[in-house]
Amino acid sequence: MAAGRARVRRLPYDEPFRFPGFGFADYKTTCGSWLVFPRDDGCFLVNPFTGATVTLPALSSVRLRPPNAAAKYDLQGCAYPVTWMHIHDSKKLHISKLILCAPNLVAAIIGIGQSSQVLVCKPGGLSWSVRAYDMVKNFQDMAFYQGKLYAIANDDENLLVVNISQDQSTGDPQVSKIGQAIKGDPFHTVAHEFGTMDILANKKLYLVESCGSLLMIRRKIWCWSKHACHTDPEALRPIVAGPNEFEVFKADFEQSRWVKMTTLGDKQVLFLGRRCSRAISVSQYGMTGDQIFFLDDEEENCKQYDYAMEITSFCVCDMRDGKVDSPLPKASWKRCDEMRLVAWLFPQD
Repeated sequence: MAAGRARVRRLPYDEPFRFPGFGFADYKTTCGSWLVFPRDDGCFLVNPFTGATVTLPALSSVRLRPPNAAAKYDLQGCAYPVTWMHIHDSKKLHISKLILCAPNLVAAIIGIGQSSQVLVCKPGGLSWSVRAYDMVKNFQDMAFYQGKLYAIANDDENLLVVNISQDQSTGDPQVSKIGQAIKGDPFHTVAHEFGTMDILANKKLYLVESCGSLLMIRRKIWCWSKHACHTDPEALRPIVAGPNEFEVFKADFEQSRWVKMTTLGDKQVLFLGRRCSRAISVSQYGMTGDQIFFLDDEEENCKQYDYAMEITSFCVCDMRDGKVDSPLPKASWKRCDEMRLVAWLFPQD
């Protein structure tokens, strides 16, 4: 697990881990066993375990489909639908998720806050490729499963399949179409009153391959806020994160639906993070299975709630009883901008 810009802790031994002669300054995300360093002149991936490097195009170098695409507005000056052309020049543009799908294919979720799009490129290529007129979505995660790229957005929980073709002029990969593989049955939060508090749930979605199946994990973060003050009903009411709850679903492609699961199996553990997630068989490590390790990571420029504690860590949910535990204060860090950089890092990709 990479913690901040300088610390790495190794699980399950709960001890610091160091890479001699290697610095973590300026990395922005992880991808399996790779650290991702976006720069103005390109994006660099470094494997701290082997020293290997991969170069990717800069975020400013994007090949549009169609090439003459431009931002469109209605008569009132509103952008609808909002597309890549409305967000591409933002200074807040960043990589939320990156996957090395194959030797000649890299996919990324790139955007600002809750507006993002799927882009593809090849290692060593000169540019990314994007469908310029597709509506942006609040993409939560994506996964490369059985030779296909899948993505999921927060609103509808539909599993989308991203079809990849080859640019006839350059040979580079490009997104030819994004279709629906599974229709979601989304969870929509409803506020409940409890004493002097309003209780509501935020949610995060993750895609992970486990034991040959594609899983969707729905994480509910139950939040609370105080009732509006009668003397100042417009006053800002902070929303504070509370308990976490998890639901796991398996993709049934034949029936085009998500099937709820009650267990991961005695030998499986999930590591969930905004930037990198993975299922691991833990029998060889002497760890207890049927657990979910997760991080309090947030999307950049998209703060949804506050926290009651200044210190945080990774947490563990036991699927057998739903209880959540934390190793505090053994492995911990302060909540700050660097907290967004906390991510899982895996020795083998």
